[in-house]
Amino acid sequence: MSKRIIILGVAVIAAGAAGYLAMNMVSQPPAEQQVTETRPAIELDQVLVADQNLSTGEVLDGQLRWQDWPVASLSPDFITKSIRPDAISELQGSVVRATVAQGEPIRPIKLLGPDQSFMSSILPSGKRAVATQIAADTSAGGFILPDDYVDVIMTSRPPSRGGGYITETILENIRVLAIDQTIREDEQGRLVQVGQTATLELTPKQAEIITVAQQMADRLTLALRSVRDVDAKAGTDGAEHLLNGGAGGGSITVIRSGQRSEVNAQ
Repeated sequence: MSKRIIILGVAVIAAGAAGYLAMNMVSQPPAEQQVTETRPAIELDQVLVADQNLSTGEVLDGQLRWQDWPVASLSPDFITKSIRPDAISELQGSVVRATVAQGEPIRPIKLLGPDQSFMSSILPSGKRAVATQIAADTSAGGFILPDDYVDVIMTSRPPSRGGGYITETILENIRVLAIDQTIREDEQGRLVQVGQTATLELTPKQAEIITVAQQMADRLTLALRSVRDVDAKAGTDGAEHLLNGGAGGGSITVIRSGQRSEVNAQ
């Protein structure tokens, strides 16, 4: 009898131990394995970029900064700190040749050195830069700016008209290269001071036409064109007859857009 009790006790103890072990195994989840992802390091260099929007003709004076840039994405014409560490001071005083947006990498082709001519560098091959006098009432109230397109209108009073005026468009769709406007600030805000001269981009033939017109005209007026009306083939000769007889008496041969016509100047 005592042996049965001992065997039963041992069985109860064994069953309790097994149950205890089973409960511990269920309650403790397996330890999570930490996986560390290794990424290849990106090789960087620093590229010279614009710290603000730079407009055409602006002089550099601290508007540049260095920006981290992946070496794999570098362009050959970027200015990098590894090659030109003193580029910011070296480019001091340079003139912006073409508009640069904020954060855009600086390219040497968009800059002119302090000793380089700005106007001759932006002038397309085969074109001429010709200056003509303007005033507030002959330049769209001062709203004509560089890279706008205009028509040039000549107003004259030939003796043969008995004091009457004649007006004609002598050049069409002409690009304005520069205009000597200055901006000053007063107590009421910024005021535009209209300049006295506009520089136009012309062909050699157009340059001859406007030179003659300046001698003949009582006034030359610039008419601003809409950006939607600007032809890609800008610069139409509208008054070749000025080179062959002017606006005096007699019959004048007028050539407009390739069409020849005879006009009585009396």
